[in-house]
Amino acid sequence: MALMPKRVKYRKHQRGTMKGNASRKNYVAFGDYGLQTVEAHWITGRQIEAGRIAASHFLKREGKVYIRIFPDHSYSAKPLETRMGKGKAEIEGWVAVVKPGTVMYEIGGVAEEVAKEALLRVAHKMPVKCRFVTRRHTLG
Repeated sequence: MALMPKRVKYRKHQRGTMKGNASRKNYVAFGDYGLQTVEAHWITGRQIEAGRIAASHFLKREGKVYIRIFPDHSYSAKPLETRMGKGKAEIEGWVAVVKPGTVMYEIGGVAEEVAKEALLRVAHKMPVKCRFVTRRHTLG
């Protein structure tokens, strides 16, 4: 079943803009390796779920997969061959808005080569260009 919020304050969202780089969720926080976007896009709940299945299937219950994005933005679409007007259309689905630099998935508890291959499989499911990133360890 696709991801979607249990309840929201307002059912229908405006489209908004996706300019600028990500200021939140732009570093590896939970795992050791991550998959970071290079461009802005909407990612649907079905695409997020497909990435999760691809990673967990490749890892065969080793390590842990963290999903850092959630589809909390609704989008609507008018039916085909409908005239203009008559209000905003019904909700078609839910998307996560990602900007360049957003870390979407993280993997911990496995070797770097295994994590790289797993995240490569996830990247094939995504509609955006992605890159492999590692955690920055601070001194002290």
